[in-house]
Amino acid sequence: MNFYFDAAGIIDRLDAKQGSVKSLLSTLPEKSRKRTAALVIETLKYKSALAEVIAAANLLKTEKKMTSHNLALVLVHDLLLSGGVQAGDGPVKQALLRHKTRLRSEFQRVKIRRGAKSDSELAIGVDVRAARIPRYVRVNSLKWTVDEAVKTFQRGGYAFGNPHDEMKFARDTHVENLLSFPPQTQLTDTPEYADGRLILQDKASCFPAVVLSPPAHPGCVIIDATAAPGNKTSHLSALMGNQGKILAFERDRKRYGTLKSMLARAGCSNVEALNGDFLSTDFEDEKYSRVTHILLDPSCSGSGIVNRLDRLLDSGAESSDVAHTERLAKLAGFQLQMLRHAMKFPAAEKIVYSTCSIYPEENEQVVLAALQSTEAIAGGFNLATRAEVLPAWPRRGQPGILNDTDTEAVVRCSPGDDGTNGFFVSCFMRRSDTHLDLGVDEAEMPTVGRNNDQGAISAKRKLHAGGERDISRVSGWKKRK
Repeated sequence: MNFYFDAAGIIDRLDAKQGSVKSLLSTLPEKSRKRTAALVIETLKYKSALAEVIAAANLLKTEKKMTSHNLALVLVHDLLLSGGVQAGDGPVKQALLRHKTRLRSEFQRVKIRRGAKSDSELAIGVDVRAARIPRYVRVNSLKWTVDEAVKTFQRGGYAFGNPHDEMKFARDTHVENLLSFPPQTQLTDTPEYADGRLILQDKASCFPAVVLSPPAHPGCVIIDATAAPGNKTSHLSALMGNQGKILAFERDRKRYGTLKSMLARAGCSNVEALNGDFLSTDFEDEKYSRVTHILLDPSCSGSGIVNRLDRLLDSGAESSDVAHTERLAKLAGFQLQMLRHAMKFPAAEKIVYSTCSIYPEENEQVVLAALQSTEAIAGGFNLATRAEVLPAWPRRGQPGILNDTDTEAVVRCSPGDDGTNGFFVSCFMRRSDTHLDLGVDEAEMPTVGRNNDQGAISAKRKLHAGGERDISRVSGWKKRK
């Protein structure tokens, strides 16, 4: 019965918005994860119909042993859709079975009301765009080579070809060491996945590490500010050939455990995993004095992930426009805060900011606000040019927010259309050898991040018009030697 309590607990945390389906499932013990994950996912698919059945049968009102709605959901799911409750006899199971006939009758009534000819027609459908995205597999160069991987797959019956065709695969043209397979390909039960030679990672998710391209030498120190579950961190480690040091932050304790497990499996010996909040780091601390590259992939709406499990949570009414706008504003504020903090690190030369969102509020608008911030002006940060950010990738920024040059400098991936999930990548570079120091307290300066008052800074940075900064006319600024 503990299995059902675990599954109900995951759904409780989802309802409380304590994480995504994928991230919360990753916190389960590995030995029971697959079974519990299957129950959670299948229950979410049928959640709306099951909730209607439970309410009509008055299950929670008449059975005190049924301690929560979500516990009832997972138990009723197995009773009605999975051949019965898979647990020993006990008071909770007996409480459920007392209502077996009523529950089955109400389930049939729900099918009739919804015009469903089969049980499966009650389930939430999948986004059709997901079928256009291949299964991407990154060959972990710390443990294997692409040539070895190709030979292994060919021995298994695969041949080069269109990755949407059965038993075909292809080498990616934008990301080194990336292979693509038919969308439904299952590789998690292979020894190559189990021992870390293969890492399942969407193509667009590989772009941030590729753009950051940290140097592969012993003295390099970089930060991955939001590292769990560890795909991007392990990619950075591979690009660095396990040289230098990666400081990988994860503030959630359970996700930190997932990160450490992932890094161990991938053989990343140059990563120091830190259970802490990047925003709480003291950028003046000696520990961070040599950090030159920072990867920022903060929490976002996830609106670009068309095959994400979290769309199963959208079984009720759509959020209001006001709630949606407020949520995006809150996320954008946090994202901007992360960028501004990263720009304070004294040796930072390159900062990559990415999201898996399609919304300009989290993408181009955050980039614009960051460019207009006191930190960007003081630190001499501009966007890297298109030539430095995946120049061959055709889809660039959404027009009308940044100037034309900066619009071309950022990367977008359209979900499904580009053979990837939706994604956004930008890269900030420190262009000068000198920093600028504010002659007044920062709290007294108008900043986009605090009050959206762009006046004072926007006047100095004519981004929409493509103008340059006029630092010389900003009162109170002075060069730092």
